[in-house]
Order: sequence, then structure tokens, then C-alpha cells
Amino acid sequence: MTRIPLEDSFTDIVGKAQRGFKLTEQDLARRAGVTADELARLQSGAIDETVIRKVARSLNLGKTTLVESAQKAWYPNPQEVVGLAQFNTPYADMTVNAYLVWDPASRAAAVFDTGATCAGVVGFAQANGLTVKLILLTHTHPDHIADLARLKQETGAPAYVGELEPVAGAEGFAEGREFRVDDLRIETRLTTGHSRGGITYVLSGLAKPLAVVGDALFAGSMGGGAVSYLDALANNRKKILLLADETVLCPGHGPLSTVGEEKLHNPFFPEFQKP
Repeated sequence: MTRIPLEDSFTDIVGKAQRGFKLTEQDLARRAGVTADELARLQSGAIDETVIRKVARSLNLGKTTLVESAQKAWYPNPQEVVGLAQFNTPYADMTVNAYLVWDPASRAAAVFDTGATCAGVVGFAQANGLTVKLILLTHTHPDHIADLARLKQETGAPAYVGELEPVAGAEGFAEGREFRVDDLRIETRLTTGHSRGGITYVLSGLAKPLAVVGDALFAGSMGGGAVSYLDALANNRKKILLLADETVLCPGHGPLSTVGEEKLHNPFFPEFQKP
């Protein structure tokens, strides 16, 4: 399988934090104690560890982990879980993920998001004798629901979405609703911030616990606070990063990761890391 690149570069991370705190370039340079030229070079991708550490401190980002991101020194360990398949499809200038999770005994399955196309999901389910019982949406940004109508038609399964983001073709639900796919239990957690009603689905019943997090969290980054940066950070801390370290994280973009790896390597959460 082709290795999926990390979703964000270190400059993306800095930009998300800067926008989250609503700082101009002048504000950020002053807070960080760097010159305007030094900040501009960083924003263009220049790697100066001293400047990176100063900017990280001023944005409450992990200093060492932001340097690690700039140097491309970390990539999450491969994760293979029987009962989980990831589908990465091109959408505009990026790629987007969808997931298929199934009970290995009964072959009953749930699909999470649609990707740009559901062809891979549908083909995999058919080839492996899986019966899709549920379609669960993490949020309703266009790249995550692009093929919803076709996925529903191909599988005959009902679709569900958090009630704060209603969309045609999906039934809304409140945080805390539990779904079951035979022996799989799916808990729902509201993880707003990137989107108004984003949902994280926490799954048990496979060899490892899973969390399908949508754009709330990426390997080594996060979706950013399009709605509320502070809420995005708080929800990630309280509702995702307090899960067991071995929990496999299934993000809306980029590769799989784990809670334990994100604590050690995600610059947005310095409280878990060495200075």
C-alpha cells in the first residue's frame, strides 16, 4: 500500500495556531521575539530551529515536536487491525479518508464517511462478503460526504450524522447515542471546533480500540478551529486524547495513528511532551 503523507507541514501547524489565536504577522513576531524577516522565512518553509522554538512557545505548541515536524523526523507506526480498512481518495488538491469497519465473525459492517468516491469501499465490501448496515458521518464538509447518495444506493444502509450538522439523506442524532454492529459497539462523542457538529466515533469489539475522529485530529496535527480553535483543542484533549494509548485513530486526512503517538508527537498538545 502507498504510504499516505502526513496531512500538515510545520508551516501548516503554525498557520493554524496563528489563525486560532487571531494573530497578525506583526503580533506573532513580537510575541515570539523574532524579526519579521525571520518569521517570513519560517512561514516559507525555512528550517531554523531557534526561530521554530521561539514561535512554538509563543503559540503554545510543542517546541521539540514542531522542530520534529519541520525536519520530517516522525511518521506514525503502521497499524493493522482485522476488521478495519482505510480508503484514501483524491479530492481537489488533497486526499480524504473513508473507513470500513466490520465484525470479523458476522461480516456485518459500518462505513464512516464516503471519501471523494465510495467505489473502493463498495468494491471491498462485495469482494470480502461484508454487509454494510450503517453509514456514519463524522461531519458534513463536502469532501467527507461527496458520494453519500451513491453509497446509500449501493449498500441500502441508512446514514446518520450529528444533529448540529443536518444534511439531506442522513438522520441526525445527539451526542451519546450508541450504535451496534453485531458485536461492535460504537460510542459517539461531540468534538466540535473544526466543524460545528463534528462527531468522533469510539469503537470497541475488535483486537484494538478504534476512534474515527474525522477532522478533529490528524497524525501530527489537527483540523484547525474553523468554528472555534479553543473548542477544537479542548475537545481533542478531553474526548480523544484521554482514550487508552493503544487506541487507533482514524482521521479524515492522512495516515492512521494512535493516541499514544499523538501525545508524544503532536505539536498542538505540548503538555504530554518533553520541552
